[in-house]
Amino acid sequence: MVRGLDHVVVAVRDLEAAGQAWADLGFTVTPENRHSWGTANRLVQLDGFFVELLSVADRDLIFEASEEVFSFGAFNRDFLSRYEGASMLVLDSSDPAKDRVDFNKAGLKLYEPFSFERTANLADGGKVQVAFDLTFVSDALAPEIGYFTCRNRFPENFWKEAFQDHANGASTIKTVYLVAGDPSDHHEFLGGFTGQREMRATSLGLELKTARGTISVLTPSAYASLVGTDAAAQIAGSLPQIVALEIGCKGLDERKIVPAGQLNGLTLILSPVVS
Repeated sequence: MVRGLDHVVVAVRDLEAAGQAWADLGFTVTPENRHSWGTANRLVQLDGFFVELLSVADRDLIFEASEEVFSFGAFNRDFLSRYEGASMLVLDSSDPAKDRVDFNKAGLKLYEPFSFERTANLADGGKVQVAFDLTFVSDALAPEIGYFTCRNRFPENFWKEAFQDHANGASTIKTVYLVAGDPSDHHEFLGGFTGQREMRATSLGLELKTARGTISVLTPSAYASLVGTDAAAQIAGSLPQIVALEIGCKGLDERKIVPAGQLNGLTLILSPVVS
C-alpha cells in the first residue's frame, strides 16, 4: 500500500503573522485551533492535503519525549529554538495498526500510538469535534525532520469547502521538496515510510510518487537549479530538511516562487494546473 501526502507542519514563532503572510498570497487560512499539549495551529486546506502552521502557545503544557514516546509539542518547541520552517512530513493513514506492522517490517523506529481529539473552529464561528490517530516514526539520518502517519476519524468535520476556496486558485499539492547532502542515504527510510519501493534515482536526487503528490529529495545544487541560487541560499540549519512545497494553482499562467525568507523558512512554489 502506497500512502499519500497528508500534510506538512510549518513551525512558526508568530502564528497570527504567519497566517497573514499566507492570506496575503491569496490563501484562505482557518481560524486558530488549540492542542491540549500546548501548541496552536492555523491550516491551509487543499484537496486532501493541508499545510499546518504551528506555534507554541503554552510551554507549560508540553510533555517531554522519551525513547518510547514521541512528543509533538517538544519536537516543534525544540525545532523553533533553532529556526522556523517545515518541521514534519505527514502521510495519510486508513489503518494505524497496519502502518505499525509495515513500519516494523521495514525496520523503522516506532513510537507508542498516539490519538487525540480537539475542537475545530469554523469560519462562521461554529465548532465541531475532530479526532486523529498518529503513528510516529523517525529517521536517524534526518533528526530534524518529524515523520508520522495520520488517520482522520471525522473527515466530514475537518474538510470544508469554504477553507479550500483560495483567491490564488490553489487546489492541489504537487511536490514536497527535501534537500540532503546525499539523497540516496534516505531511500530506505522513505521507501518504508511511504510504502513506495519504486522510485527514480538520478545524480540530482530521489523522486517518490505517493498516492497524493510527490516527495523529491534533491542535492543542494539541484535545489538551487530549481528555485534559484538566492532562494536556495536561504536554507537555515543543517541538512537534510524539508525546504519547499509546490502547490498547483488553477488560473495561474506561470510559475511563481516565494522564497523562504518571506514565508517563515519555507519556500513556496506556485505552479499552473493544466486542465
